[in-house]
Amino acid sequence: MNGQEAHAMGAQPGKTGFRILAYMSVGLAAAGVVLPLLPTTPFVILAAFFASKSSPAFARWLEEHPTFGPAIEEWRARRAIPRKAKLLAFAMMGLSWSMLAWLGSPVLVLAVSGLFLLGVAGYMLSRPSY
Repeated sequence: MNGQEAHAMGAQPGKTGFRILAYMSVGLAAAGVVLPLLPTTPFVILAAFFASKSSPAFARWLEEHPTFGPAIEEWRARRAIPRKAKLLAFAMMGLSWSMLAWLGSPVLVLAVSGLFLLGVAGYMLSRPSY
């Protein structure tokens, strides 16, 4: 089957990858609902982005979902992050960096990871909370 035949049968070239990424992101977000160390909100936002590029029906399902929908709506409307997600992220970043230090990671690793984590924390602090 060539590209024209696939397109005629309903396949949309280039969108399959985005669809797979959307489903993977939603799977990670769903795991984050149950697992306390895995953040849910960033994966929901990522899933909404990928779904909007590949599957309008899946994007609509995400936007209307009772658990995931509010986070997507707040992000799109105000670029806001839930306060609980921010606090959990800050705690996990601090714990991760502390474990690197405790395990004796090289100074360069501590410096680079510390700067990266501070950058992420700064960005999160610059976003409104809800």
